[in-house]
Amino acid sequence: MTAAVIDGKAFAETLRERVGRLAVDFTVKAGRRPGLTVVLVGEDPASAVYVRSKGKATEAAGMKSETIRLPAETSQDTLLDVVRGLNADDSVDGILVQLPLPKQIDEQAIIAAIDPNKDVDGFHPVNAGRLATGLDGFVPCTPLGCLMLLRDSLGNLAGKDAVVIGRSNIVGKPMAQLLLGESCTITIAHSKTQDLPAVVRRADIVIAAVGRPEMVKADWIKPGAAVIDVGINRIDAGEGKTRLVGDVAFDEVKDVAGAITPVPGGVGPMTIAVLLRNALVAAHRNAGVPLEKGAI
Repeated sequence: MTAAVIDGKAFAETLRERVGRLAVDFTVKAGRRPGLTVVLVGEDPASAVYVRSKGKATEAAGMKSETIRLPAETSQDTLLDVVRGLNADDSVDGILVQLPLPKQIDEQAIIAAIDPNKDVDGFHPVNAGRLATGLDGFVPCTPLGCLMLLRDSLGNLAGKDAVVIGRSNIVGKPMAQLLLGESCTITIAHSKTQDLPAVVRRADIVIAAVGRPEMVKADWIKPGAAVIDVGINRIDAGEGKTRLVGDVAFDEVKDVAGAITPVPGGVGPMTIAVLLRNALVAAHRNAGVPLEKGAI
């Protein structure tokens, strides 16, 4: 058996096209484009590349994109003032402060300062609480993208046994909450889990989000299971070159799993697509423009 490869790139493109069409409709009704502002502090190369990608994708979807660049030595108080200004700006529907931040800034204090209704990253404690209690709110982009791929691939997820490897606030915990909301039976595994391979082996759905290259092996996987690989790791490919791999040993796991996301081309493209989706939802809410349920 060879697993069906879940094409996150194609799904993300379809989602972005749908967001673009709805953004045009919003612009007609609201008299302005939906607006997303990204704040970048410092010049971390990976963050800078990611922010540029977000900006291009936002504009391509017919949305207003702004990037505020601040020097690495920016103080926490200065950044808080910037966030408060964006909270008060009615032309800004979504606010995203790019992480990580320089060491002199408390990331949690900045996240908590963002208006929850503009928190398109879904990291604010209010949105985390809404997710945990089953209320409507913004959900972190990567877990929501994973859920979309699972629904598209498997259909109804109710009753399935799911193991999430990783317990971060960005992926692991919200992913578990989303799957619980789908009536899955959830196990969150982590570095202290005893006999991790045996725990993973019983799962119908495996979400790998630990940041360890090719950690999940074929003998960890239940035959026919769906495997979602959130990891993006750059490893040595010899001759001075590198290549990207996930947390799952794709070449061997694909011969056991029923469905699997590749790296690259799986979960990665979904993150920005869902960010655009969240920003559009925020625009409708902030402008009081109705958005048909299930439209995105």
